[in-house]
Amino acid sequence: TGYIRGGCSPVGMKRRFPTYFHLSAAGRPFIYISAGVRGLQLRVDPAELIPFVGGALADISHRQESEI
Repeated sequence: TGYIRGGCSPVGMKRRFPTYFHLSAAGRPFIYISAGVRGLQLRVDPAELIPFVGGALADISHRQESEI
């Protein structure tokens, strides 16, 4: 992407990238995302953020049996 690792935000990128959110994000009143500067976070409502960035909810992680 050409961006500094740890400073990438789903908002304000020069070009659009597919953005996926874990299913659990939909049930939360807020989540934290990168504010575009390494070490700075932004608190946002996922119900507003996901459609704004054209994101999608997905089952993107799972626990291994040893973690249960």
